[in-house]
Amino acid sequence: MGTVATSADGIAGERRQLINVAYRLLGSVAEAEDAVQDAYARWYGLPRSRREEIRSPGAWLTTVTSRICLDVLGSARAHRERYVGAWLPEPLPDRTEWDPAASAGRVDPADQIVLDESVSMAFLVVLESMTPAERVAFVLHEVFRYPFAEIAGVLERTPAACKQLAASARRRVTVGAAPVPETGQADVVRHVKEAWETRDIAALVALLNPAAVMTADGGGVVGTVLHPVEGGAQIARYMVAIAERAPGLELLERTVNGVPGLVARRAGVVETVASFDVADGRVTRIWVVRNPEKLRPWA
Repeated sequence: MGTVATSADGIAGERRQLINVAYRLLGSVAEAEDAVQDAYARWYGLPRSRREEIRSPGAWLTTVTSRICLDVLGSARAHRERYVGAWLPEPLPDRTEWDPAASAGRVDPADQIVLDESVSMAFLVVLESMTPAERVAFVLHEVFRYPFAEIAGVLERTPAACKQLAASARRRVTVGAAPVPETGQADVVRHVKEAWETRDIAALVALLNPAAVMTADGGGVVGTVLHPVEGGAQIARYMVAIAERAPGLELLERTVNGVPGLVARRAGVVETVASFDVADGRVTRIWVVRNPEKLRPWA
């Protein structure tokens, strides 16, 4: 009886790792949680004798979760083609700085995701450019260090084919240039916040790369630009126009997907989460998520 309890504890203990894999594969906390729940349902749906035959339940659960994510990625392409405006991954808060009391005594999927470079918005956006098979091969090998022999079991391809997929995905990362956040990013983001609050267009222009791009995701639920805003001057004017039309909006410096970002809230409700890519002391990319369905972890 004790062995069964220990085994059950061990199975439950895999959830954190599975959530981390699934979020990086899907870019959605809700979809990642659904995939992991489905994997557990399949595990407990196996006859007891079959479960006892599986030497590594964690590896089995990872394989099944990854296959579920692969299916979701395949169907997501059609869904995202119908999405209103740009589709961006769900932004993740650092709960320890956001609201430590709110997460006390509860287990939130977003709280279990390790905030490192592999969940930065820049990195996740590049992952979106990959085919589902490339993304699975790349994430499992490059982020979680799974050998190609195991990835072959997920993708049902040869290890050599999986190695080729990961290499192809790596080239996309190189071309997409998802950089490591640079030192001083927090200072740049703070200056952007101050310039926005004072409606200082000149200061904003100075902080933005002339070729900067801002992409916003409202999902057709809330108002926002449907196409990327290109050029530092154009972005600065747009930001100031928004500030003029948004009385009572409070800007907060918060970690977004592991790097310094900004959160806008009104009357205590988070309405916008912005993530930044900074190079050579200037903002090169801004990702703005306004779709309320993607801001649930920030409640």
